[in-house]
Amino acid sequence: MFVEIYTDGSARGNPDGPGGYGTILRYTDPKGVVHEKELSAGYVRTTNNRMELMAAIAGLEELRRPCDVNLYSDSQYLVKAFNDHWIDGWIKKGWKRGKNEPVKNVDLWKRLLAAKEPHNVTFIWVKGHDGHAFNERCDQLATSAADGTELLTDEGILP
Repeated sequence: MFVEIYTDGSARGNPDGPGGYGTILRYTDPKGVVHEKELSAGYVRTTNNRMELMAAIAGLEELRRPCDVNLYSDSQYLVKAFNDHWIDGWIKKGWKRGKNEPVKNVDLWKRLLAAKEPHNVTFIWVKGHDGHAFNERCDQLATSAADGTELLTDEGILP
């Protein structure tokens, strides 16, 4: 099965939070019917990069069986990490960089690696606010999640 996942995170102008993320899964069933599922989590007190990772994880963890996946994101941080093999280098160094400086977001990188393992995932960077309908919808989801009143901490989302 082929699935498209569109993600976005929103720091609402403050890198220390609050913010939220939005994710849309889109797939076509064997009968040719297109399905969409929206996922979002609001008012997450964390950084924008972590919200982008959580958005991707949320989408991938929804998939119950192996799929071919196009994961669209306007996060250069998320897409570049996979295209430039940053993660491979970090794993080989024991999740250290430079002079034994710990890599940020290791917990989420490991969870993302586990979530994408059974799938054939292609990461595609979509320029933010470029008029792409699903990218704009994810941005709307992330913004409305960020404007929500429910306070979630980063740890509240992760097990």
